[in-house]
Amino acid sequence: MRSFAKCVEMEENAAMRWFIASDIHGSAWYCRKMLEAYEREQGDRLLLLGDILYHGPRNDLPREYAPKEVIAMLNDRKDEIYAVRGNCEAEVDQMVLEFPVLADYFLLPVGEKMIYATHGHIYNEKNLPPMKKGDILLHGHTHVLKAERREHYILLNPGSVSLPKEGNVPSYGILEDEYFEIKDLEGMSISVLKLEGEV
Repeated sequence: MRSFAKCVEMEENAAMRWFIASDIHGSAWYCRKMLEAYEREQGDRLLLLGDILYHGPRNDLPREYAPKEVIAMLNDRKDEIYAVRGNCEAEVDQMVLEFPVLADYFLLPVGEKMIYATHGHIYNEKNLPPMKKGDILLHGHTHVLKAERREHYILLNPGSVSLPKEGNVPSYGILEDEYFEIKDLEGMSISVLKLEGEV
């Protein structure tokens, strides 16, 4: 298993607007909707939390399952995308995508806290990665959106772009100015959580 991290430092006074999405699962229809939302939100960077191209044996085929179309759409944005490996990613996915997709995690500082971004099939609320008290675990994989303060950490999940579960709608997250907001694909707010402050 490949494992490496990327740490992105933000300038002290520059507010980066991160658009965070997970679990596209090869749906060209939902990938287009996601990129339309990314444009509307005027995101600075797009962070994908894995399961980009393949629908997976446990899932039904998503609407307009067309991985080649998803490849073309995302490669057009390759300079704006950071991604981590989901349980559906393989080396063949890296052969066709022009941005790295095989990292197990991604580190992102927010104020005094650190965000540990991963897919969620290895590290999740039942198996936490090494984090300091107050740090943030951000993952997809479950297809269930969450923005919750736990006893020693914050748990964030933007939900799934194409195959939401447990009655959720297709959704994404916006991270800016120490706030994490989950929205549906039309841009309606579902949940907002302030990340700074005591856990």
